[in-house]
Amino acid sequence: MAKDFSFDVVSEYDAAEMLNATDQAAREIATRYDFTGTNAKINYDREKAAIEISANSELKLETIVDVLESKFLKRGIDLRVLDKSGEVQSGNMMFRRTLGLRKGLDQDKAKKINKRVRDKFPKVKTQIQGQEVRVSSTSKDDLQGVMTALQGAELDLPLSFTNYR
Repeated sequence: MAKDFSFDVVSEYDAAEMLNATDQAAREIATRYDFTGTNAKINYDREKAAIEISANSELKLETIVDVLESKFLKRGIDLRVLDKSGEVQSGNMMFRRTLGLRKGLDQDKAKKINKRVRDKFPKVKTQIQGQEVRVSSTSKDDLQGVMTALQGAELDLPLSFTNYR
């Protein structure tokens, strides 16, 4: 009887690394010359899964986002985690923006991943389990092929692989 090997495809980020990256960005903004005298702030809210930024101009907001992205890259966080679709809100001479953080696979994205895997690797079994996709096969080589195919795919969310068996 052949033994099945499997792994899970998930879309997650490391909360500790996210906290470290936002803290580093906040420290850099506090010490930068072009931000002196401005009330620029970065706040990572773990419960809401969002990063709230505020500054006194829209240009400074974009600069804060650039600094934040550079810290993400240095900490190994995928930039596709950031959801930049939030609108800029203004009031009291301050501009605010909330950057959402993408976590988890919804049903549509899980189905796309499922279809992509089944099209390229017909011998591999896939199963959607909540916010993850379980991929299983009797061959470890097929599973490694699935991993490389999914990493090379142009999806709008970061993928990671967990629960190797």
